[in-house]
Amino acid sequence: MRPTKFKDTIEELLSLAGVNINGDKPWDLKIHNENFYKRVMTYSSLGLGEAYMDEWWDCDMLDEFFCRILRAQLDEKVRGSRLLLLKLMLSKIFNMQSKRRAFQIAERHYDLDNELFEIMLDSRKGYSCAYWNEAQTLDEAQEKKLELICRKLRLVPGMKILDIGCGWGSFLKYAAEKHGVEAIGITVSGEQLNYGKTLCKKLPVDIRLQDYRDISDKFDHIVSVGMFEHVGYKNYKTFMKVIHHCLKDNGLFLLHTIGGNVSKNSIDPWINKYIFPNAVLPSVKQIGEAAEGLFIMEDWHNFSTDYDKTLMAWYENFNRN
Repeated sequence: MRPTKFKDTIEELLSLAGVNINGDKPWDLKIHNENFYKRVMTYSSLGLGEAYMDEWWDCDMLDEFFCRILRAQLDEKVRGSRLLLLKLMLSKIFNMQSKRRAFQIAERHYDLDNELFEIMLDSRKGYSCAYWNEAQTLDEAQEKKLELICRKLRLVPGMKILDIGCGWGSFLKYAAEKHGVEAIGITVSGEQLNYGKTLCKKLPVDIRLQDYRDISDKFDHIVSVGMFEHVGYKNYKTFMKVIHHCLKDNGLFLLHTIGGNVSKNSIDPWINKYIFPNAVLPSVKQIGEAAEGLFIMEDWHNFSTDYDKTLMAWYENFNRN
């Protein structure tokens, strides 16, 4: 394909989303390198993201830009190279989230300097979608999410609970302080482990560096907030069986996760390489099939649009600090 053809194709696709090259709208692209067009057509989202990192293009409002291209489903129209297709095929053949690979996400992401997350997140360091119902600030929204979880689990003093993927310990600390429970949290991140132990040192909280497949204790209730995205579709049933085995009779399991509207076996290539390696967003169907025969669905609560507010709050915190 000729260089001009790459450019013509990209301009035509962007026009479907109401985005122009070097236009005057805040979501329009400013192109600084003409090789941008071939790179995007060749490597899809990975090419788009890496071209941005290399300062080949810019945009005043990235969130508005991505909102428009995703709404127009342009990501489905640019498929990318054979190399990306090969990686997709490998994800179907191999278990990319095996126990041996479980700690890779910590090494690549969660073990980054805690100072990065301190300046970006709320004061409790909640790293999942906040609950903005009647909340004005990120701190308020994250606390409302923690209390919502506690209410759904019907926590009472003396209960023993488990938090799978406990992060820096925000839920463990809140549940122990506000509802008087005994809690165990597991994480695959050494940085989160050390921070959480310090945060919860005077509370009946134990945090362990452990993969979920190695849990054997029994609990009144179990919660997992923002971790299921790292489990992988080949392990969904195993995950649910572990929960079922560790849950006492009449216990509740609360799962909080980012979800996909379509069942997929891999994640966006750029996110996989730079943000969450080996992650997959589960669909309603995949979660349901994994839980079938083990659990009764009592409640399904979707507040996905709250993630937009949460992400923008993190973005503002990061830039301000």
